[in-house]
Amino acid sequence: MKINVFAFFLIAILSPLQHFSQELTISGVVNDANFEPFSYANVILYTVDQPKIIAGTSTDDFGGFTLGNLPAGNYLLEITFVGYKDYTKEIQVVQDMDLGIITLEESAEALNEVSIIVNKPTIKKEADRLVFNIENTAISEGNMMQAVKSTPGVLVMDGTIQVKSSQPTVYINNRKVELTSDELMQLLDATPADAIKSIEVITNPPASYDASSGVVLNIIMTKNLATGFNGSVYGNYTQGVYPRYQGGANAYFKTAKVNFFANYSYNHDKINRRNDDGVNYLNDNNDVYETWKSDVDRNGLTKAHNASFNFDYYIDDYNTLSLSSNLLMTPSINTKITNNTQVFDANEIFQSSFLTENQTNDDKYNVGVDLGFVHSFKENGGKLAFNSHVTFYDFQRNQDTDNFYFDSDNNFVAPTAFETESNQQTNIITSQLDYKKPLGATAEFEIGVKFSKVKTESDITRFDFDFTNEEPIFNENYSNAFDYDELVYAAYSNFNKEWEKFSINAGLRMEQTNIEGLSVTTNQTNTQDYLEWFPSLSLKYQSEGNFNLYANYKRSIQRPDFKDLNPFTLFLNDYILVVGNPSLQPIFTDHMVLGTTLTSFFMVEAYYKNMEGNFYEIPIQDNINNTITYTPVNFDNTTEYGLDLISYFNVTDNWFIYAVTSFYRIEDNVSFSMGFQTLNQWSNYSILSNSWSFLSDRSLKADLALTYGSKNLQGLMLSESRLMSDLTISKTFLNKKLVVTLTASDLFNMSDFETSTRYANQYSYYNTNLDNRWVKLGLRYKFGNTKLETNQRQSEVKETERINERD
Repeated sequence: MKINVFAFFLIAILSPLQHFSQELTISGVVNDANFEPFSYANVILYTVDQPKIIAGTSTDDFGGFTLGNLPAGNYLLEITFVGYKDYTKEIQVVQDMDLGIITLEESAEALNEVSIIVNKPTIKKEADRLVFNIENTAISEGNMMQAVKSTPGVLVMDGTIQVKSSQPTVYINNRKVELTSDELMQLLDATPADAIKSIEVITNPPASYDASSGVVLNIIMTKNLATGFNGSVYGNYTQGVYPRYQGGANAYFKTAKVNFFANYSYNHDKINRRNDDGVNYLNDNNDVYETWKSDVDRNGLTKAHNASFNFDYYIDDYNTLSLSSNLLMTPSINTKITNNTQVFDANEIFQSSFLTENQTNDDKYNVGVDLGFVHSFKENGGKLAFNSHVTFYDFQRNQDTDNFYFDSDNNFVAPTAFETESNQQTNIITSQLDYKKPLGATAEFEIGVKFSKVKTESDITRFDFDFTNEEPIFNENYSNAFDYDELVYAAYSNFNKEWEKFSINAGLRMEQTNIEGLSVTTNQTNTQDYLEWFPSLSLKYQSEGNFNLYANYKRSIQRPDFKDLNPFTLFLNDYILVVGNPSLQPIFTDHMVLGTTLTSFFMVEAYYKNMEGNFYEIPIQDNINNTITYTPVNFDNTTEYGLDLISYFNVTDNWFIYAVTSFYRIEDNVSFSMGFQTLNQWSNYSILSNSWSFLSDRSLKADLALTYGSKNLQGLMLSESRLMSDLTISKTFLNKKLVVTLTASDLFNMSDFETSTRYANQYSYYNTNLDNRWVKLGLRYKFGNTKLETNQRQSEVKETERINERD
């Protein structure tokens, strides 16, 4: 039955192609003298007698263009691109015309006289996204991380990127970046921003994106303009609680037929985190009978190698073959946690204490390989793209935990100790086929299918140490093996159309999911099979001036991470546990937005979001056994709605400001063993971002970003207000070949956070001091033909981001 539904949906989305009427069109492909395609070349069609623009467009990634909905007649075609001679040709249109290959000639005079002008960053608000253009601006002189931090609506805090309360999926050139949060931050911090054309914050991704892509951050790179070789070497030194180091190199090589990119980076990071935590254990009357206060110190040392390459081979003008790979090798992740806990009675009289020393050693390897092929149709301007991806992931962890107990007089009582060994192997295979066809000059239809298979095998073995016989004893109760299989079949159709004042983008995606999780030692199997539909819609009205009105809607899904579904029980000490939930269900989100641009620098946006089955990893205290268990739990639903006020403008030619303030309300509702619980909270977050450029050549720049978040609700936990601040100063030397950057984070020491839990018989607090106050010095030197720019691509495999080891 599932296969029949899938086949019926494919027929349904393919059939509309037969019903679109034919219009007179002009199409062609724009190349340079080396047969390299031009992206973003301007193509304009004029009348011959009285010059008037009839139609216009830009070439796509493969140099192709189509002008449609044209009446018969005589026209003048003009194609322009910076640094090349204008191409003009008078043509007579009596039927559909394919102009074939059009070659632009390099203008030596233009190249000799051209000077790079540092422009102001611009912001364009569309119905489903915000486009932040930074090409040739002061922002592009830094690295990708600084560019992302400067992007309106994007927050970078606690090692993650956030858009509002969501963690976005990050793409480069519409291809998913297959890295964990930490690895992604390393990549962005080590990659220069001078190759970025724009950054898109897509709050309502079309149906061509996976249904799990609730919000997308898409980094658009500029196109290579010249053949040859270039690259850069870079290094960063960061001083926080401990010093951190980063170094690497990348290189680009381009010929008429080949485009090759390679990168290597090494990170040596030692990160500290301290916690001042407390748990109030309650009796049957919900009165405090015992309080546990913990001082936790966590130090993590990571040594990571990352190597990647991308190889494009241009078979001919219409066919391109691509091969890319990313290797992450982290042979050393050592974490030491020291927990000193004191126990007090209801009258705050000291009773006892214990000290826990937890040492973990991790080793992980992640290899991803992509093979892609793109064919452009000469006849109709359509494009067929195929991509296949495989991931091999291996993770191992050894954990040693020692506990030492003391009485009220601080006399040593007894020790306990245990050791665990855990392993995880994950293989992912995906295949995707997409077809895109222009329907005249102002419309486009797109369809696609995708298949993904995920298989994970993991195991955990625990040994308790017998101090009497001084030997480890196998603990069967906390040893297990878990096999996980996931199959997802997807298909979609998407249509967009623009009129003079109106535009629409409508799509529908279907995903059939089949999941089976087997706990080997307990012989328990959990299965999930469901077929879900994910519509998306964006509408926009644009007046003659700056005023516009837009609305959009999207339904999306968030599947649990593999680690959340794993039923294993991990002990941080004898009283703190981390337990997976194999019955965890996915989250289904309905997101609606209504917004308007009132002036060229001021926007208002209202939104509503409803999340069915929202899940959080929450702490659950057992008041009988005095334990805290962290486990992911599905909520009945979470609702969020709010109002955003957004402004951006240039104070002077050298000073750009982006400001936003958002007022929003979150409500969590959940039914579990403690009964039905509901909590809600009104909150505010505000951002003030400043960018300055100095000197006549704009080679000195500074960025100051302030982000304030008031008290907010996060999964039945209340988080107190905090202020995040970052200051970056950069200077270029040696004709912009050398870039020196100095960054200071948490200027006011107000970015640490406090959380508390207070509902039913839960009563705890957590004060977290992160290693987020630091100073960083960065150096980057560019060599070779510095006009070359990267076209590095990452493959869109959404499943990989759900490979996460347990903390």
